[in-house]
This record gives sequence, C-alpha cells and structure tokens, in this order.
Amino acid sequence: MNIVARIPMHDISRGRVAVTGGAGLIGSAVVWALNRRGIDDVLVVDRLDESEKWRHLVPLRVADYAAADDFADALENRESAHRDVRTIIHLGACSATTERDAGYLLRNNFDYTKRLAMQAAARNLRFVYASSAATYGALEENLSDELELHTLRPLNAYAYSKHLFDVYALRTGLAQRCCGIKYFNVFGPNEDHKGDMRSVVLKAYEQIMQSGSVKLFKSYRPEFADGEQRRDFIYVKDAAEMTVHLAERGATGLVNVGSGVAQTWLALVRPIFATLGAPERIEFVDMPERLRGKYQYSTCARIERLRASGYDRPLTPLSEAVANYVREYLVPGRSLDPADAALKATASA
Repeated sequence: MNIVARIPMHDISRGRVAVTGGAGLIGSAVVWALNRRGIDDVLVVDRLDESEKWRHLVPLRVADYAAADDFADALENRESAHRDVRTIIHLGACSATTERDAGYLLRNNFDYTKRLAMQAAARNLRFVYASSAATYGALEENLSDELELHTLRPLNAYAYSKHLFDVYALRTGLAQRCCGIKYFNVFGPNEDHKGDMRSVVLKAYEQIMQSGSVKLFKSYRPEFADGEQRRDFIYVKDAAEMTVHLAERGATGLVNVGSGVAQTWLALVRPIFATLGAPERIEFVDMPERLRGKYQYSTCARIERLRASGYDRPLTPLSEAVANYVREYLVPGRSLDPADAALKATASA
C-alpha cells in the first residue's frame, strides 16, 4: 500500500500558498479555486516563456510572483523572501509526453520536485505535488493508487520522470509527509499554451471552427468500435477543487484524481457540436504506426482513496463540463475568473 498515514488537517488560509506552474492549466485553476475561497495570499511560481500563458493570471488575485529557479534557490539558501509560505502546491513540470530529452525531463520533473519536497519537509510545510496517471503505463484495468510502485512500467520519459519521484518519496519517507496527485485526462480553460498537449476538446473545437468536422483515431481492436475508445476525463474545475481539498486534508502518499468513469471519445466531442449548434461531422483517421503499440483503449481512475479523504462533492457530468468550457471560455476567448458563476454539478461518479 502506497499511502501510509494521515497527517493533521491543514488550514490553507493561514500563511501564503505557493503554486508552482501557477500560470498553467491546473495551476491557474488551483489559484482560481483558492480565490473563490477568499484566499488571495498566493505566490505564483512559474517559468513564463514566450507563450501567452501570463494572460491566465490577469483575472486572478495573487500576492507575488517568483521564477521557478529563484524560488527553489531561496528555499535552499534559507532566504527570508518566502518565509511566509506554509503551503506548496507543486504543479510545475514539463508535461509533454512526446519530449525525447530524458535529461531535461529529469531535471525539471524529478530533480526540481525533490528540491522543493526536501525543503518543505525541513520547514514543516504542507507539500502537494503533481504525479500523473501516465505512470500506470499500458495498464487498462485496476488503475488504483494502491498498486505497488515497483510493478508499474511507464511508457515514456515524461511518465518515468514522474514515477521516479513517486518511488523516491516512498523510499525516503517523504511520502508520509506529502501528497502526490495522479491526474487523469484534465481539460478546460487556460490550456491554450500547451501546444500539441492541448486536450481533444480544444483541438476538436478548433477543427470544427476551421473545417466543420472533427478527426478521431480509428480503432484497431475489434472489441472497440471507432470512437468508442475510452478515457477518464475530468474538468479542470473539478480537478482544482480536489487538489485544494487534498491540500487541506491530511492525505499522504498517492491519490488518483479523475472522474472514476470511463467515457468514449464520441461522448467527449458530441457536446461541442451541440453547444455550437453545428451539425455533427466526425471523421475517423488512421493512427500513426508509432502510437499503435502504446495506445490505451480504456482508462479509468479508481477514486476510492479520494472519496475516503472526505471529498464528497458531485463531479460535473462530462456533457455539462464540455458545454461550460466551450460556451463560457472558448467562444468568448476568456480565461478562468474568480467571478465566474459556479457550476452546479448534478451527478457524481
């Protein structure tokens, strides 16, 4: 069992919250979720590049910004600049599953996480970090956060860089003091900077606006019809709420964050047409040969540990989440804003 204990409840409103990757998809949504709780004492830590992801921060309420390397250096050098930080939610990483430079991934995703985790332990700070469902490798059944880590076989360097820290945390005892979140297929506003790692919802929306149709991969397994391949999709608003909840609770070790329901690609893209009032046109195309041996036909998070932590809120149904994303953010070109009307979830996993 990879979760070993429960530490006391953590009052996230006391002291500053540092969110690394705070301008990214999940990071900015976590800042949004904190703002909606009335928590504005937030330090955004990121590596702002030439992308436009800085725009995600404009509607949010933050107290300060620090470059990622400066933040880690200040913690290690015991500088006073960030002594008011009591919570670190570490979501910054290179998330490209196609990145081939394993050394770059290990520096960004393993070494940097190790630096922050060790300083958090030394200072008795609450530390929550992003692992990934990609660490499960080719598994299509029983994707449980209780699986023994030594049995997992990541399929790419990104997944390995995340898995390596999970193993390190368990071996060194850090897992007893922090919480690693295995995010499944997160989609939603503030992902426009992610290039090819954008969700299928955003890619499909762009295809519909450009050509009126969506392209999905054909199936190469007889038990799955075209478009009936399944994933565990979760709206970023739900993922952010779960993340803040786990930071507040005493969860340690690894926790899956997903919907707990496997949905088809067709179920994901059809609400886009419906929301836009466009005729449904879906084209099935050949999958590249290099992907066929690694492609997962079904993934679904086991979320018993999340529920056992006390998270009992209903999740946003997929069709409602997609419609909200398209109608409220993609069409008007908006970012997440703390003033946005709350989504009223009507069903739970």
